[in-house]
This record gives sequence, structure tokens and C-alpha cells, in this order.
Amino acid sequence: MTGLADALPQDVEALQALILAERAAHAAEAERLRQIIKEMQRHRFGRRAETLPIDQLELALEEVQQEAAAEAAGEEARDPERKTATAAKRRSNRGALPEHLPRIETVVDVQGKACPCCAGALHLIGEDRAERLDIVPAQFRVLVVRRPRYACRACEDVVVQAPAPARLIEGGIPTEATVAHVVVSKYADHLPLYRQAQIYTRQGIKLDRSTLADWTGRAAFLLRPVHEHLLQTLRRSPKVFADETTAPVLDPGRGRTKTGQLWAYARDDRPWGGSDPPAVAYVYAPDRKAERPMAHLAGFSGVLQVDGYGGYRPLAEKGQVQLAFCWAHVRRRFYELATAGPAPIASEALDRINALYAIEAEIRGVEPYARRTARQHKSLPLIQALEPWLRAKLETISQKTKLAEAIRYALSRWVGLTVFLDDGRIEIDNNIVERSIRPLALGRKNSLFAGSDGGAEHWAILASLIETAKLNDVDPHAYIASVINRIVAGHPQSDIDQLLPWSYQAQPAAVV
Repeated sequence: MTGLADALPQDVEALQALILAERAAHAAEAERLRQIIKEMQRHRFGRRAETLPIDQLELALEEVQQEAAAEAAGEEARDPERKTATAAKRRSNRGALPEHLPRIETVVDVQGKACPCCAGALHLIGEDRAERLDIVPAQFRVLVVRRPRYACRACEDVVVQAPAPARLIEGGIPTEATVAHVVVSKYADHLPLYRQAQIYTRQGIKLDRSTLADWTGRAAFLLRPVHEHLLQTLRRSPKVFADETTAPVLDPGRGRTKTGQLWAYARDDRPWGGSDPPAVAYVYAPDRKAERPMAHLAGFSGVLQVDGYGGYRPLAEKGQVQLAFCWAHVRRRFYELATAGPAPIASEALDRINALYAIEAEIRGVEPYARRTARQHKSLPLIQALEPWLRAKLETISQKTKLAEAIRYALSRWVGLTVFLDDGRIEIDNNIVERSIRPLALGRKNSLFAGSDGGAEHWAILASLIETAKLNDVDPHAYIASVINRIVAGHPQSDIDQLLPWSYQAQPAAVV
């Protein structure tokens, strides 16, 4: 205690100044901790994004629409004229059903063809035609392959028989379309295998979860070269988005899960009218080390648009890529502060960033030169004013607050944040690949964890092809079934480009 007392200033004014400085430091630290607590509360109990998630909004709207429909049904039951008017309005607004759907026609005719007035013969003058959408629940069927054997009466040892068609599961019961259904249900519709097994059991088909897992694993093995070619195709692109998300993986030796990583690499040139088809490739890794993206993107040379994760910086330091950073991540930090309570600096920063997004909304879908021109004329002055404003505000606040962290986050990445101004092909943020990450997050929520590193790799392979098919408006089930059939039938490796989702050509539906 004596040593501590000796270290204190003896001058009263100096001692008062020290106490005031300590109080200010404690107040800043307390404010910082309060912001952290509010952020954790918002993360745990509040919205996860800056706007209400569309699925939550639609869920609320569903309930309102159901109540309105029930009330309308009651009113129509009491008022036949209203029911007739509603039906007429519904017919005029419902639109036409797709032409490729099979039509099963039922003729509802009069019982007699004699005139009720004079008993003369009636003749057809027209008809009313009404179409309704019907659905047949998923049905199993058995495909029987018969291979007759032939023998020669003169030659005892001669037996002739056509070879058996190639199968994905030799000696197994599923067709390639059945395997595709299991895969798509798991990785597109997020139905874990045990739930699928329960659905099949209700229809009298007993399939163990282990059997479905075997089918899935064999499909992943077969499709691995297509996944590798998809990733290689992305490496040849001039601009790629990258992001990563956690992937809980069972660690049997420790009796719990470990945290792996699913990396996502995406391409989507539609915002500036590019001709390359959109694609996303996921790659599993057991950790988040910087060498992972370096290995995944080996040979890539171009613009890499990412969040603020420092693991991508070695790629830029090698001169291999140019990093473009994400304004959505910057905006999110100010948004969290602005919604937690009165925060004039954070609110103004948010308004300034939203002005940039308003410009982006105006030029979405425009060719690159026009986008660059608009950014130079409109966005550049806003950004040139934003940087000194942020630096000035940073000097007026405590450096230990969350606001200071948010400002430093933006300023430390300023070069990468401004790359989009000079290239109309670059987006203002990384949201394209973040949207591609969301299906993985939903599947992870339903499945809880992958059973092994190998299972997580299968997840990456199959989800890559399914999500890329969806990005190209291709039916995932039809595509996966087609690719499996073609590979099993001996599709040449030299023509693997034809197996990528955007090369798939849908077959016309058979008319029943």
C-alpha cells in the first residue's frame, strides 16, 4: 500500500485530474460493456439482420391471410351472391396453369340430348372449360427389368443374354431417380435422413436411415469430379465472392462436436449483365486457417470480394488477387449501435451508407461502364466526404467504445471498400455469397451436425450442385438424377462441362 501511495501525485489538482481520467476511462469501459450486452441480447433474442427476415415476415402474413380467408368463407356461406362474385373474381385473377403439366379431362355432360322445350335433338354450340391444380402424393413404383436368356439347341455351352444396365447401387433396389430424391430432400429441402425414413414408412416402404446414408455417400462419391470441375470453373472467373460459415461435426473420440468450416465461393454476374452463369461451390475444411482459401483458390487471379476476415489477405499480399470488401458488414456495425439506443453518430453513418445503396439500386442490371460512370459521379463524392467525417468523429469519442471499433473497422479496410467505384463489375457488398450460405445454415439447423469430416465433405459436394442448379433455375431433382444416370452410363470425362448445372437440358414431361 505504501508503494501505491507513493506512486500517486502529491499535487491536489494533478490528483483530481487523475481521478477524473480514471472515471472517464471507467465510464467508457462501462459503455462498451453495455453495448456488448445489448449486442448479445439482440443476437440472442432480436432480429439477426438489419431488416425483418423475409421468412419471418411471410410467416406472420400467413397467419393473417388464414384468418381473413376463414372470415371470408363464413360470409360467403351466409351470402350466395357474394360467393358467386368472389368466384368470378378468382377465375379472372388466377392465371393459366403451366402447359407442361399433364391434363386429365373429365366431361360433365347433360343426361339427355333432347330439348326440354320441344324434345328436338340438341347440338353442341360450345363449352366451358375450367382447370384446377391437383396433386398426387409421392408414390413409389417398382421398375422391373427383364433380361431373357437364349440358348442354342445345337451348341450346349452357348447362352446369350443382354448385359444388365449399369446402376449407381449395384445389387441395390433404388433407381438413380430415387437416390436423387433422397439427396435433394436432404440438401435442398433440409429433411434429415431419419425424417425421410419416417415418411417412407408411412407408405409401407421400410428403409433404414443407414441405407439412405449409403445411397447418399455413393452419390457424393460419384459426383465428386463434377464438384471439383465446378470449383475449377469458378477459379477461371475474373471475379469471385468468398465467405465461410461454421459446420458442427461429430468428433467421436471426444464424445462431442467440433467446429469445422464450410467455405463458399460464388459467381454471379447478373447484376451487371454478365454472360457467365451463376454458380456456388462449397468446400469443407476442419479449420479456418488462412491456408484454406489459398488452397481452394490456387490459380485464381482476379477480384475477390470478401468480408473483413483477415484470412484472405495473404492472397492479396502475394499479388494473386485484388480484395474488394463488403459495405454490408460496415453498415451492420453501425446499425447495431443505432438500434440499441440514441446514437447520433452511428445513425448519421448509417444514413450516409444507405445513400450509397440507393445509388446501387438505381444501377442494378446496367452494363459495367454505365455503373462505373454513375458511381464516379454520384458515389465517389459521398465516399470522399465520409472518410474525413469518420476520422473526425473518431477523435471525439472514447477509443474503447463499440462505435470506435465500428469506425476503425471501416477505416482499416477503406482501400478495399472503395474498389467498387472503379469497376462496374464489382458489387458494393458480399451479399451474393451470403445468400448462398443461408441454405447451409438452415440445413445445419435441421441436421444439428455432420456425422464426420467425410459427411461434411459430402454436404459440400451435393449442396454445391443443388444450389448452383437453383441459381440457374434448373430443377435440382431432375438435374441430379440426369447427371447420375449419365455418369453411370459412361459419360466421358473429357466432356464433363456438359454435366454442370447450366448445361442441363430438361426433358419434356410425358403427357398422361
